[in-house]
Amino acid sequence: MNDIKSAFENGKAFIPFVTAGDPDLATTEKILIEMSKNGADIIEIGIPFSDPIAEGVAIQEADLRSLASGTTTDKIFDMVKRVRSEIKCALAIMTYMNPIFVYGTDKFMRRCSECGISAVIVPDTPFEEKQELSPFCDKHGIELVSLIAPTSHDRIKMIAKEAQGFVYCVSSMGVKGGSITDIGEMVNLVKSVSDIPSAVELDTSTPEQARKAVQNADGVIVSSAIVKIVGKYGKDCIKPVCDYVKSIKEAIS
Repeated sequence: MNDIKSAFENGKAFIPFVTAGDPDLATTEKILIEMSKNGADIIEIGIPFSDPIAEGVAIQEADLRSLASGTTTDKIFDMVKRVRSEIKCALAIMTYMNPIFVYGTDKFMRRCSECGISAVIVPDTPFEEKQELSPFCDKHGIELVSLIAPTSHDRIKMIAKEAQGFVYCVSSMGVKGGSITDIGEMVNLVKSVSDIPSAVELDTSTPEQARKAVQNADGVIVSSAIVKIVGKYGKDCIKPVCDYVKSIKEAIS
């Protein structure tokens, strides 16, 4: 089963991110089920790591809370496998090379496949080093999602030609500054060489920001906004998270 492509076939896709195990895996389990019911098309599940170099403060803190609660990669896989039949959307894992290597790359991708996870996103693996992962992804039917940024320039076409699943567009919008124009240029470069969907990552996102972002792309990824809600409400976060997911999905529909 690989359902990443189908997530983009019924309009603009919404891809929320959640850190697994924050505040605990029981809460994450509820979040995954409820987000899938309230508008998520793909859910990006973050495996906590002690040195998440691509993340801002909110996700760094969530990773530390998760690790402190005893979260492990095996526990995450076991949880996802247990509830996968209740989650009606595609799932992707976001992690780093270190946890994958430590776990064992072949074993990691096999477990992703066994749990119904369709894609992996590994931000510290550059295009030139993707062969460290891609043979194992291909073996187990897992899409290896490529990332691009406004600073990628001439490399965007090269990356897009071999991209799988969707192209993850790292933006500099929101609190980081930058503009939608950057995203439009990136997406146009992708489209010039491939018909693969492009999704824009927003660090902080209001419904209006999401609406503007998908004018230039096929979907929107919300990274730290939901993590901040979970951090604020803890185990009582389910309703606030669902309300937020609904608001973003309605804005881009």
